[in-house]
Amino acid sequence: MDMDTTRRALVAAIVGGGTVGGSLSPVRGYLDRFAPHSGSAWRDATDRTDRRVESPYGAAEVRYDDYGTAHVEADGELALYFAVGYAQAADRLFQMDLQRRVMRGELSEVVGERALDSDEFHVQMDFAGGAEANLELLDDTPTGDAVEAFVEGVNACREREALPLEFGLLDYEPDPWTPADTMLMEQQISWGLTGSFWTLRRERLARAFGTDAAEQLYPFRMDHDAPIIRGDSDAPAAGSRRTVTPSGEVGADALLDWLSAFESPPGVGSNSWVVSGNQTRSGKPIVANDPHLTLMAPPVWYEMNLRTDDVSVRGVTFPGVPFVVIGENSAGAWGFTNSGADVIDFYSYETDDAGDRYRYRGEWREFETEERTISVADGEDRTATVRKTVHGPVIEREGQRVGVSWTGHTATRTSRAIHRYSKTEGMDDFLAATRKMDLPTQNVVYADREGNTLFYVTGKIPIRRIDGEEVWGTRVFDGSAGEAEWEGFEPFGVSSWEGFVPFEEKPHAVNPDYVGTANQRIEDDPDHYIGEQYGTPYRGQRLYELLDRRAESGKPMDPEFMRRVQRDAKSARAEQLRDELVSAAEGRDGLGDAVAALREWDARMTRDSRAALVFAKWAEQFRSEAFADEFDAAGLDESYYPNDWVLANLPADSRWFGDEGRAAVMVRALRTALDGIEAGETYGDYNTTETVTHPFDQSFLNYPAYPTDGSPYTLNNFRKESAVGSSWRMVCPMADRERSVCVLPGGNSGEYFSDHYDDQLRLWADGKYKSMSRELAGESAVRFTDAREGDE
Repeated sequence: MDMDTTRRALVAAIVGGGTVGGSLSPVRGYLDRFAPHSGSAWRDATDRTDRRVESPYGAAEVRYDDYGTAHVEADGELALYFAVGYAQAADRLFQMDLQRRVMRGELSEVVGERALDSDEFHVQMDFAGGAEANLELLDDTPTGDAVEAFVEGVNACREREALPLEFGLLDYEPDPWTPADTMLMEQQISWGLTGSFWTLRRERLARAFGTDAAEQLYPFRMDHDAPIIRGDSDAPAAGSRRTVTPSGEVGADALLDWLSAFESPPGVGSNSWVVSGNQTRSGKPIVANDPHLTLMAPPVWYEMNLRTDDVSVRGVTFPGVPFVVIGENSAGAWGFTNSGADVIDFYSYETDDAGDRYRYRGEWREFETEERTISVADGEDRTATVRKTVHGPVIEREGQRVGVSWTGHTATRTSRAIHRYSKTEGMDDFLAATRKMDLPTQNVVYADREGNTLFYVTGKIPIRRIDGEEVWGTRVFDGSAGEAEWEGFEPFGVSSWEGFVPFEEKPHAVNPDYVGTANQRIEDDPDHYIGEQYGTPYRGQRLYELLDRRAESGKPMDPEFMRRVQRDAKSARAEQLRDELVSAAEGRDGLGDAVAALREWDARMTRDSRAALVFAKWAEQFRSEAFADEFDAAGLDESYYPNDWVLANLPADSRWFGDEGRAAVMVRALRTALDGIEAGETYGDYNTTETVTHPFDQSFLNYPAYPTDGSPYTLNNFRKESAVGSSWRMVCPMADRERSVCVLPGGNSGEYFSDHYDDQLRLWADGKYKSMSRELAGESAVRFTDAREGDE
């Protein structure tokens, strides 16, 4: 294999879809020819010097503290964001470039035809068109000016500095960064949090197993008592608006199998809570947040501390985005979790024999069609046909089509909202900014130094109507009949949003005593349909258990208590199933030791626990024993299995346990699980950071493997199988005498040779924190002089 072929095979294997943080498939075995510490790639990586750089916007300085956090101070805001662009490019340019290539559908240009599946999806969805639409709302705004300054800073670094190691390994150079690329990063983030094909999946399940089985395995409401906003209201009775009814027109297996590769990765979620001063020792509120996203090297987040005369904000952003997304400023602090809102709909159409026209409200219309060229390295270029209707893009595969409406395909004000967050001066100001956060749909929690607390659902949420009645977005609609259209939605343009849930009618709580979010159902009976793809309630149950217990004890909450909650590894799922498993396995030959360990176990998923390992392995096997045979026969892989809450609550005589029943299946799963566990092994031997890898997945680029606590169902969140978990932890008290703390699962630098490549990983794995002070710290790395004055 020659070097050029190796290079292209390497990047081709990176393709994994445009989800949060890149979410790139691991690469194994392609860097054998690139020996560490030899070759031009390694010289590029180490060729860094102290810098003085001219800025067209004014003086600024970038310092790096003991953990590689960029502290940026500037004379004005545009000078600030020019320096931020330079710093992000210095630390994360390869990550930024790879993400935009995925989202633009331009990987085949580098790696050849193996990337065509990914490129064709992203071109057909026209994420780049949605990004361009966003720019229209940024013209002549302070946010637009800040983005322009950021872009110039990125390109100044790209032109001035040696390219990161990965570009040397892959032998290509990045194109200049553009404002549309920054908007594209927002598209990527939003798609990763809201992009779902579960409506199509449900229809496929209904075809395979019948409507009753689909509704049992995928209930629209999980019956639990731990919604985010707790109250006494009863949920509405199930009606036809929720029924899974196969449409028959779309959802072909080949189409859906292709699309499934580009959904949000399993386990994306988050925890957050805000507690008022009524419950704290200081008398001031506290905010805690840990978003659960893809874990990778480098992390999906980039930490920075920004300072001008008008701005003092510290927190994290996504590389390629100039503004702090989650963090703390001089007035307050805020954090996000995914709300599970349904902001995507699918449409079937009647088309003519040639397939060039679709019927819409009694008339034939031409598809808006554009032929786009996908450049293919070492092969013939391909032509991708981009089709659009009044609802948005049409995705096609092997003769099957489905129309898509997604709120990210129109211009949004999200950049303006996030930009404003950094400068908010209190709750009213924060609420005004939140009104502009059109996408993604999130749960935001906020507190300020004046003592205010806030919970609000953000983002534009469509109202669907058929014959004047609100309906749920849980089936494929008849696009030709104009069913359930979103009033005021203009794909790839500027929307008026008339037919969307008004801001005041979204679920919210102003000045709550405390509120906790963990991706569970938002409330039992909202005024409008919000969504139905909520997470299992296990983390939400445990969060409210801890907060309620502390509040009822009369002992005030403090930052240390918040950190303990964030590190909590007790599994409500294990508590739900442990005793049943012990009862089923009691007295069975060869299971005595396992039964004894489980009986005495406190349900904590901690690294030194043997029982935690037994339970984790058993739970995996139990799912497989229950569903594998029937699902395999139907051509459905494990991604179609129902969630563990559904499995835990299936009746003993459910069809999924066959003739032998639930208890026997549980015991058989335990025996199989134990066969795969070595003597003396504990949970920490299994639950390690080894799956948190660089996109190339080579030992010299990967992070060290540390044992850690937690699971997908604990507040200390870590999904080892798919490398999803707490991608950032922060606790921000509003009392001046109490310090904010944070930690990243890795390091702030994406530069392999940096001391800050992985220097926070052990802290993260051990549940420790570092300071999140807004005081400027560190030694100067780059000084920006004012090019307008010719400063030296």
